[in-house]
Amino acid sequence: MESALTLHRLQFAFTITYHYIFPQLTMGLALLIFYWKSRAWFLGDIQANQCARFWIKIFGLSFVMGVVTGIPMEFQFGTNWARFSKAAGGVIGQTLAMEGVLSFFLESTFLGLLVFGEKRVSPFLHWLSAGGVFAGSWLSGYFITCTDAWMQHPVGYVLGPNQEIVLSSLSALLFNPWAFWQYIHNMLGSVITGAVTVSSAGAFYLISGKHKLHAEEFLRTGIVFGLAASALVIFPSGDRQGQMVAKHQPATLAAMEGLFHTEFGAPIAVMGQPDIEKQKLDNPLVIPHALSLLTYKRWDAEVKGLDTFPRDQWPDNIALLFYSFHIMLGLGTIFLAVHALGAFALWRGFLFQSKLLLWTMMVLLPFPFIANTAGWMTAELGRQPWLIYGLMRTADGSSRNVSYGNTMFTLLGFLGLYGLLSILYLFLIQRELEHGPLE
Repeated sequence: MESALTLHRLQFAFTITYHYIFPQLTMGLALLIFYWKSRAWFLGDIQANQCARFWIKIFGLSFVMGVVTGIPMEFQFGTNWARFSKAAGGVIGQTLAMEGVLSFFLESTFLGLLVFGEKRVSPFLHWLSAGGVFAGSWLSGYFITCTDAWMQHPVGYVLGPNQEIVLSSLSALLFNPWAFWQYIHNMLGSVITGAVTVSSAGAFYLISGKHKLHAEEFLRTGIVFGLAASALVIFPSGDRQGQMVAKHQPATLAAMEGLFHTEFGAPIAVMGQPDIEKQKLDNPLVIPHALSLLTYKRWDAEVKGLDTFPRDQWPDNIALLFYSFHIMLGLGTIFLAVHALGAFALWRGFLFQSKLLLWTMMVLLPFPFIANTAGWMTAELGRQPWLIYGLMRTADGSSRNVSYGNTMFTLLGFLGLYGLLSILYLFLIQRELEHGPLE
C-alpha cells in the first residue's frame, strides 16, 4: 500500500505541475491583453490592438492546453484519492464547482468572442470580452486558491456522525484569511510569468531585427508590469504569506528555513544543505536575527525549530521543501533586480540598444515557470504529512482500490500523452512567433 501511495502522490504531482505551466501564463497574459485592449479602445492605439491580437493567439493555445491537462486531475480526486473526496467532497466540491460553473464558463465564453469576434462585434464589445476573459481567469484562480487554502488552514466546518467533514460556513470557506494572501502572492507570480514571456518575445524580435515597434512595446509593457509584480510578490504578499505559515504551520516554517533547533534571534539561511540525520544545516550562509525580525517583527524573537515538534509531524521531505523554498526566494530576488535594471535602462533610453540586457530578458523566459512551480511545491510539501492540515493525513486519503500497477499504467500514459502535447504546443507557438504581431 505504501508503494501505491507514493505513486499516487507522484502521479498527481506530475499532472498538476505540468498543468500549472499554462494557467500561470494565461492568468498573467489576461491582464496584459486587457491593458492593451483598453489602450486600443480608449486611446485608439492601433499598435496596442495589434499587440493584444498577437497575444490573444498565444493565450488561446495555452488555454486549450490548460483545459486538456486540467481534466485528468478532477478524475484523480475520485480514483487515486477517493477517501479524501468522500470525507471532504462536501467542502472542496463547493469551490471547485464555482470555479467550473462561474469562472471557467465566463472565461471560455468571452475567449471565443475575443479570438473570433474582432471583425464581427463593435470595438467596445471586443474590449469588454477582454475584460471578461481577465475577470474569469482571475476568478478561477481565486476559487482554486480557496480550495488549497482550506486544505492548508481548514475553517468553517464541523465533523458529522461518521467523521465526515461538513461545511458549516460558506463565507468562512470563501474568505479564509489564508486564501487572501496566498491568492495575491499566486496571481503576482502569474503576472511575472506573463510579463517575462512578453518581454522575452520582444527581446527576441529586437535581437533578430524583426517587428521593431511591436518588440519595443512588448519590452516596455513587460518590464513595467514585471517590476511592479516582482516588488509586490516579495512585500507585502510574500511577507504576509510567511507570517501565516509561522502562525498556523510553525513546523513548516522551521523546515523551510532548515531550522532544526529553537532559537532566539533566529537567522535566515541564504544557502545550505539540510542534514536530516544529524539535524543540522551543512555549509550554512545565514543572515543573523533576520528570520525573527521578518516573522515576528522583533530582533530577538523566539522561532520554534523542528525539535519542538514530534517527529511524525515533520514535513515528509525536508530537503526538497528547503530547496524549493530557496529556489523560489532566490529567483524572486533575481526577477526584481533584472526588472529594476531594465526599468532604469528604459528610463535612460538605452534598453533597446543593449544586447546584454536583451539577451538577459530572453534567457529569463523559463525561470518564472520554475519559480512558480517551486512556490507551489513549497506550499504542498510544507503541508505534509497532512492532506488537510490537522484533520487528515495524506496516507489516509488515498484509495484502497487503485493498485500500484494501475497508477503506473496511467502515469506512463500521461507521460507519453503530455510529451506529444508539448511537441504540438511548441510547434504552434513557434509558428505564431514566426508570423509575428502583424496581420
